[in-house]
Amino acid sequence: MTNATMALDGIKVLDLASLYAGPLIATNLGDYGADVIKVEHPRGDDARRWGHTKGGVPLWWKSIARNKRLITLDLHDEDARQTVRELTQWADVVIENFRPGRLESWGLGWDDMHALNPRVVMVRVTGFGQTGPLSQEPGFGTLAEAFSGFAAITGQPGGPPTLPPFGLADGVAALAGTYATMMALYWRDAQGGGEGQMIDLSLYEPLFGILGPQAIEYVEIGTVQGRQGNRSTRTAPRNAFTTSDHHWVALSGGTQQVVNRMLTVIGRPELAGDERFSTAAARLRHSDEIDALIGDWIVSWPLAEVLRQFRAVEAPIAPIYDVAQIVGDPHYQARGSVIRVPDADLGEATMAGVFPKLSLTPGAVRFAGRTPIGADQEDVMQTLGRRSTTDKP
Repeated sequence: MTNATMALDGIKVLDLASLYAGPLIATNLGDYGADVIKVEHPRGDDARRWGHTKGGVPLWWKSIARNKRLITLDLHDEDARQTVRELTQWADVVIENFRPGRLESWGLGWDDMHALNPRVVMVRVTGFGQTGPLSQEPGFGTLAEAFSGFAAITGQPGGPPTLPPFGLADGVAALAGTYATMMALYWRDAQGGGEGQMIDLSLYEPLFGILGPQAIEYVEIGTVQGRQGNRSTRTAPRNAFTTSDHHWVALSGGTQQVVNRMLTVIGRPELAGDERFSTAAARLRHSDEIDALIGDWIVSWPLAEVLRQFRAVEAPIAPIYDVAQIVGDPHYQARGSVIRVPDADLGEATMAGVFPKLSLTPGAVRFAGRTPIGADQEDVMQTLGRRSTTDKP
């Protein structure tokens, strides 16, 4: 690091959200130096009870709650709500994911927060948004993955719609919420806007937004994308193939030049001029044939040799890794994609690193999530000029 100041030093974040999407926005901001105060119910955030534990230590929590100061407040209590009002006056950003109207019923809605602190940016994360006929419906990532159109196009042809085995909608929404927060702060500070604004972030819309040109293709030509397995409706070859030592690789022939290199690797360079494979449209019509050619070659070689030969001619390919392979991979290690953070409970906590990587003000995990509920209660109360709080567990 060439500059002792982190990119978001001085930015103060109040994290009122629970589980994944909202808290992950706060995690992203904290990774680049923001001071994040995480508010949990006295029983602890539900994220503590998701996933595996080791000796009573919640493992996922170590990553979600990294770089955050932890306090507890029961917002059903007026004294706790008053503490939130004080923290809102302290904060630059407030993040919440209550059902629309819940904070308003407590006197903590956007109008209330904006009146308390006109400069605060409030990020409101819900399943279906603050407005519209479904706004009051409970929202979880699984529902967003279904409602967005993602599940409908995922899976094998003829098979059922397939949901992702991780929090995809939450993760994508968190990235969208992070950049929206930074735009609001930029407008407030650099553009001279001078005040904060409310960000209405649903879980389904960012995921729908990255699914490609489906809407325009349907409206203009009536195309409804179906499930293709590992293939693409837009390019071929694009698939997963097994090697002779029972590993898997993925490849994509995005351009004619790339496909020609693949044909060279498998010893069939003359097929570059074959009318079945010489254009993108032709390859799509003959996907079975080109997949069979490449698959038959790949299954004849072990993983290391497949990767070596493809990389020798700069034909794109990658191994399909599980996490055991990821943790031991030298590229992951060289880039700090997986990091080990000193931790009071585990000795070291292993988790994803901080990215993207800024050249002058890179992010950092200063500490992993703390296991004790309300671990920083006294410290935060001192921030507000108090000595203690009745909400301490």
